[in-house]
Amino acid sequence: MKKIFIPVFLLSILLSCSKDDEVYIPQEIDANEQFSGGETTTFDFSQNAFSLQAPNLNTQEGLDFFVGNSLFNQNWVTAPASTTARDGLGPLFNAHSCSGCHGDDGRGRPPLYTGELDHGLLLRLSIYGTNTNGGTINDPNYGGQIQDQSILGMDTEAAFNITYQSITGQYTDGTSYILQKPIYYITSLMYGPIANGINVSPRVANQMIGLGLLEAINENTLLNFADENDSNNDGISGRPNYVWDIVSNSPKIGRFGWKANQPNLRQQVAGAFNGDMGITSTLFPDENCPPGIDCSTIPNGGSPEIPDNNLGHVTLYSSTLGVPARRDWNDATVQEGKALFNQVNCNSCHIPKVITGNHPTINALSNQTIRPYTDLLLHDMGDELSDNRADFLATGNEWRTPPLWGIGLIETVNGHTRLLHDGRARNIEEAILWHGGEAESSKIAFTNLDATNREKIIAFINTL
Repeated sequence: MKKIFIPVFLLSILLSCSKDDEVYIPQEIDANEQFSGGETTTFDFSQNAFSLQAPNLNTQEGLDFFVGNSLFNQNWVTAPASTTARDGLGPLFNAHSCSGCHGDDGRGRPPLYTGELDHGLLLRLSIYGTNTNGGTINDPNYGGQIQDQSILGMDTEAAFNITYQSITGQYTDGTSYILQKPIYYITSLMYGPIANGINVSPRVANQMIGLGLLEAINENTLLNFADENDSNNDGISGRPNYVWDIVSNSPKIGRFGWKANQPNLRQQVAGAFNGDMGITSTLFPDENCPPGIDCSTIPNGGSPEIPDNNLGHVTLYSSTLGVPARRDWNDATVQEGKALFNQVNCNSCHIPKVITGNHPTINALSNQTIRPYTDLLLHDMGDELSDNRADFLATGNEWRTPPLWGIGLIETVNGHTRLLHDGRARNIEEAILWHGGEAESSKIAFTNLDATNREKIIAFINTL
């Protein structure tokens, strides 16, 4: 691979948190660093940045992408309807379409006001214990998540609102900051009490780019990233989540979801159709039906409501959205930020570069050199980010490392900069400051930097 070397006087970077111990090193730039998605990389940085087809698809995949795009973005309607390909919404749901949570294939956020709908944040529910497959046990009355919308004639399950507690802190250089900790209140319960000791986990919808590339990463690659017993004593002990694969009827490594609780993209998509829109599939054939309601008396969109061929179209669409290229990747300040990012050990979990294996159905995703900045593993992020909710092997404190690619374009695409699993962080800086557990030492190293070097790290992350 061709390398570009920038003169030392441009790329020398202070790699010490102490002004009394200055160490300068020149930085080496990877000439292909801007190709975040390998051959799937796109170069549109407008509001459409997350919505473009990977440029290396074949003709048939391009046609299927177009069909999947329609099914992803158009509203589903209640049955019966003349639009039989998209009827069967509900009876309980969180959004009318996939894009209702993933606007412009991007990222959701917390509601701006009490009662706002279609914002892209939902509340997962479970009680203590595990089911026969090792997964969570749903609330007896409200199932696996609060659904805040319903079809005509049905009572909506409940509503929720959020208040925020201010948490103050200070950097080593004396600069102060304020974080906001969300507190959730479930209200207007319409189907009986919620279980005592219920575990509630807020989850924001993530951007859709590069998902098929993550699916194509070889399992052995992920296992090589893992260090469950921290054998190298760096404080980082990532581990895979093993979750239930419906088709194979066996446990598989989880890759998708905030706690890596889905083994493949098809099951992730089918689960979202069922949980978020009340659309049944062959993988999830049962309606979300509250106790005391006979869902067999409610008109549906067929059995299943999304047939396998259309589920396949949406899965392909979700797999082949191109990854936006890096911007300003060869800027000297950005490269200094990259070096500092590595210095404070962020790259131990947010692994910069991975080579995919063979994708089972989409050759365009195979053997790609990608830069997702994730290991797809579970990490203990500390008590402050805990939802106290186990999910297969994931504990309440553990979360999958989210990919960072595209993070700097969320504001352009979705008009906000809210981050972390519940959107509590209002920007990249706050997201870093919420890190704890295995990432505590990296956070402390960040807080020990002066303002200029902190800004360099943020500038680098914004180019991803």
